[in-house]
Amino acid sequence: MNEISTNSTRDRIAFVGNYLPRQCGIATFTTDLCEAVAAAYPAATCLALPVNDTEAGYTYPRRVRFELVEKDIESYRRAADFLNINSVDVVCLQHEYGIYGGPAGSHILALARELRMPIVTTLHTILEEPLPEQRRVLEEVAALSDRLIVMSRRGEDLLTAVYGVPREKIDFIPHGVPDVAFVDPNFHKDLFGVEGKMVLLSFGLLSANKGIETVISALPAIIERHPDVVYMIIGATHPQVLLQEGESYRLSLQRLAQKLDVAGNVIFHNSFVSLEQLIEFISAADLYITPYLNAAQITSGTLAYTVGAGKAVVSTPYWYAEELLADGRGALFPFHDADALAEQVLDLLEHESKRHAMRKRAYLFGRDMIWPKVAERYMECFERARTEPRRFVPTGFAVKSLDQRPTDLPALKLDHLHRLTDGTGMIQHAKHIVPNYAEGYSIDDNARALIVSILAAKLELSDSQSLDLASRYIAFISYAFNQQTGRFRNFMNYQRIWTEETGSADSHGRALWALGTVLGRSETPSLRGIASGLFEQALPAILDVPHPRAWAFSLFGIHEYLRRFEGDRLVNQVRDELAERLLALYQSTHSDEWRWYESELTYCNGVLPHAMLMCGKWIPNGEMTEVGMDSLHWLVELQRTDPPGTHFIPIGCNGFYPRGGERARFDQQPVEAQTMASACLEAYRCTDDEYWLREARRTFEWFLGRNDLNIPLYDPTTGGCRDGLHPDRPNENQGAESTLAFIQTLLELRLAENTIQDGRAT
Repeated sequence: MNEISTNSTRDRIAFVGNYLPRQCGIATFTTDLCEAVAAAYPAATCLALPVNDTEAGYTYPRRVRFELVEKDIESYRRAADFLNINSVDVVCLQHEYGIYGGPAGSHILALARELRMPIVTTLHTILEEPLPEQRRVLEEVAALSDRLIVMSRRGEDLLTAVYGVPREKIDFIPHGVPDVAFVDPNFHKDLFGVEGKMVLLSFGLLSANKGIETVISALPAIIERHPDVVYMIIGATHPQVLLQEGESYRLSLQRLAQKLDVAGNVIFHNSFVSLEQLIEFISAADLYITPYLNAAQITSGTLAYTVGAGKAVVSTPYWYAEELLADGRGALFPFHDADALAEQVLDLLEHESKRHAMRKRAYLFGRDMIWPKVAERYMECFERARTEPRRFVPTGFAVKSLDQRPTDLPALKLDHLHRLTDGTGMIQHAKHIVPNYAEGYSIDDNARALIVSILAAKLELSDSQSLDLASRYIAFISYAFNQQTGRFRNFMNYQRIWTEETGSADSHGRALWALGTVLGRSETPSLRGIASGLFEQALPAILDVPHPRAWAFSLFGIHEYLRRFEGDRLVNQVRDELAERLLALYQSTHSDEWRWYESELTYCNGVLPHAMLMCGKWIPNGEMTEVGMDSLHWLVELQRTDPPGTHFIPIGCNGFYPRGGERARFDQQPVEAQTMASACLEAYRCTDDEYWLREARRTFEWFLGRNDLNIPLYDPTTGGCRDGLHPDRPNENQGAESTLAFIQTLLELRLAENTIQDGRAT
């Protein structure tokens, strides 16, 4: 071993990853590693920064100093500031795609980019055939890290061959294991009431990729010759699986055991066990089985633990098992092959000397994997990271001007959205912040609310709330559809009685927009199933209405739909027809002084150039793109103060702006800011020109007080938005349209800025 310097033993070391008591393998690993380093080097200061996947978080030990919110990219930047200002010497980052927010866990890049100290990253997943986003994230993590740690030689080879990482930047350090004695399994069997039995064991968080059904399928052949065999399955169902699927996998295993008449030989222990309990379970096992179904697994904590404890192991040949069980330290059987598994198990049960020789080889090999030795090797790696030439990092604090790093966006707050939502749907209006039941409901607002709830889920900002909200809003939209007319009703009173048979053209277009958003972005099959039938039935009617804003709303929904179903010829044809109509309007109406689609600027003006830009890009059609840019530029310049750029001034609704007439300055409506910001973001996606991103930000700041009255429309205490600006005061009512306009703009900006952080434009 290389001698570790005196200074390094007094380092401040931060461990970033999941942490116990969160129930996952990364949490166990990070906790064990942090505690092992702290125990081996008491002069060092070890602190932990875990990632929370729930709003409530966890009851962490005192070593945890800062908590990240998985799906809030701003919390990653705050964590970087915390680490920089607290003079941390080394950050030990645990990288696994599934524990950080953003596509392929890309939010972690927001933290890593701003750190000023060395980064040592342990890679828990290294894919041979990564998706493009996965490759991009891992390549940037590797570039930002001073050292990379792998836990298998295969991982080292993949890093160099697939990702182009220099071998000299990589350290191989095995997965740590507890330092336990080599004991006779019979010593611990009485703890679990299995004395006199031959115990087969699998443990870890339960999910379908663990292949437990293969072992249960092998049991009849094993029990026929060894009726004293019991199979113990230790571990709770994985929390994410439990949230999405409940206990369906565990129940399927129990039904399989009953069907094969081996239920009396199978023991389920459905809990997340402590380390002490786990060691006792492992000690009682005669054979350990890992029947995983996927070869592309570069490490396994459960397998490392059992090898380190000197267990006889039978495993499928995933990458880590092939390496760890080589040279007679375990036995392998083909994936999904219950017969081959039964043969391997019977061979080891019936040849005691072979089984014990395998155990001894595994135990001796595992002595280099015990946590004190692993902690020493990590500390050596930290020292190398500190003394070797560094990646470029900025000196001093990462101070940036506002044009480089604008004011942080407000946090998402859905309190007022919930206040305006009841069991029927979204209530239209409010008196101050109190829902106004007398005004009832509209499909306009429920469609807006459905879009917002899907965007929130897509941006992973409110998973726990978005499905419940989306279900209510789509139920309202479904109930609003009139099968006889093929159109949606719009207004419903508080007694749940429709006040019309057919709603406005705009409300029909907004409903299509919302349904298309569900179909294009939602990951919930039941929501998509409802939206699909409604979208198909309602789409033809939009061709019969002569209203350009309704066409634009529908085009947004069509675009969202085509994200997932781009080969749908009928929907493509409807898109082309509506886009041509908008283009024809512009061609027949515009002039050098009036670059617009109609002879009057009225409401939601930004949606028309937005729709043109979108169609120009995706049809594609260069003339549409040119018209969209031309009309949007004109509208932006028209709706700004003099000198240019001071703040956004929407067309007022008290008279609008007829061609050749007077322009109304008030009342200014929140929906105008929302549609303009959305249009500017679309222009940015089409051009990658940051001018449009700045314009979207400038427009959004109208909500925050950068307006004619210097008064914020957004109310951070309620999460609501005031209904508009009068010439002398804001409208203090916080209704659905205004609140949803603010939230939708915030979500779209977050999506755009997350996209920039992730290094791509979509």
